[in-house]
Amino acid sequence: MNMGGPSTLPEVHDFLSRLFHDHDLIPLPMQSLLAPVIARRRTPKIEAQYAAIGGGSPILRWTEAQGQAMCELLDELHPSTAPHKPYVAFRYAEPLTETALAEMEADGVTRAIAFSQYPQYSCSTTGSSLNELYRQGQKKGIQWSVLDRWPVQEGLVKAFAHNVRKALEQYPAERRDDVVVLFSAHSLPIEIVDRGDPYTAEVAATVHAVMRELGFSNPWRLTWQSQVGPRKWQGPQTADAIEGFAKLGKKDICLVPIAFTSDHIETLFELDIEVKEEAEKLGVHLTRAESLNDSPIFIRALADLVTAHLKEQDAGAPPTSAQLLLRCPKCTNPRCERTKEWLRHGGRD
Repeated sequence: MNMGGPSTLPEVHDFLSRLFHDHDLIPLPMQSLLAPVIARRRTPKIEAQYAAIGGGSPILRWTEAQGQAMCELLDELHPSTAPHKPYVAFRYAEPLTETALAEMEADGVTRAIAFSQYPQYSCSTTGSSLNELYRQGQKKGIQWSVLDRWPVQEGLVKAFAHNVRKALEQYPAERRDDVVVLFSAHSLPIEIVDRGDPYTAEVAATVHAVMRELGFSNPWRLTWQSQVGPRKWQGPQTADAIEGFAKLGKKDICLVPIAFTSDHIETLFELDIEVKEEAEKLGVHLTRAESLNDSPIFIRALADLVTAHLKEQDAGAPPTSAQLLLRCPKCTNPRCERTKEWLRHGGRD
């Protein structure tokens, strides 16, 4: 499960429309009226951005490759449930959740894992995908269990650290230890953070685990990107942080997209084009750690996660984590309660 992205330019408008209609992700007043207007107005600009990275998002290609490679390993690691087959369920682009469920139903699937590809949980991302699974997945006869978060999973941390080390090698040895490692994650509106959403803490946990794996070799900070609209979002924004460091004389910076498991518009356009251009104007030597994409370390991490989960399920573990069942202290979404209760019972109606 992931947010997805338009694979071609004609898909951009529908992608934006679904995104701005999702109150879990972007809460808007009069959402049903405003969302179509915002999507229509933003379509030309976003189409141009996707055109600049090759005409569409590569997230489907990477997600399919990751799933296939993971399942090949999984067949070896946990043969008692083989053969394993991945299904992609995107929230805002095809294949949508209902598309994936239709494929699963046609294949006669009776047991499945809802595996979030957001390593850090947020009600606006994984939560939204699970709410959609609940809406679309009732009465399908599938026994569900959930992998809802994995921010400090050992293989994930090692995969990130490996890519950071490779990026730091681009700096001269005498400057390498002073390079600022700047982790960047998708921001959230402050109102979601203030409800008690766990995303900020879980992203910070990933960052700290990666730096521990690196032996705390460099100074680092966590920043936020992809703010949309006039509402107040969590900061500092990544571009603003780079400008601030440049003014402080810190002009060797290594960007690390820490909440994404593959390349998409936020890495390929926002970081690699927009942020990089601004950094160059400031005289900053900006590099970026590669996204996880088809990293063998990362693929093994996925397989290890699912293997451990299957073993726990076989041993009688509940279908969800205790953390998933806990609503945010200031939750305002009644759908969350229904979704969590449904998943608590393994998706049984």
